[in-house]
Amino acid sequence: MANNDWKDRLNIVYSTNPDFKYETYEEEETETLPKQQQKLRVALDRKNRGGKTVTLITGFIGTEDDLKELGKTLKSKCGVGGSAKDGEIIVQGDFKERICKMLVEMGYTQTIMKG
Repeated sequence: MANNDWKDRLNIVYSTNPDFKYETYEEEETETLPKQQQKLRVALDRKNRGGKTVTLITGFIGTEDDLKELGKTLKSKCGVGGSAKDGEIIVQGDFKERICKMLVEMGYTQTIMKG
């Protein structure tokens, strides 16, 4: 029996083709690179943030869970808020040097400070 869960076949109402197979679009997550191969960039950013400064960490390649875990660790060590999504970690405030030092200590040896 074919999987006929309605969530998997959104936007398809009905097909008269007896050989029709519903296509499901599952995005494959990329495998997380080892810490030594991650090329992280740490920079300050003020654009579209109401003049508030944030520390932006970009260049992470891996699963969303690993990104959120790294973001959670950095935010808790700095004692501030932020977010982690779409390959970016945003930490509220100016913590560029501190975060860069922490990342190198954690094993992210290819970390670069920009700006």
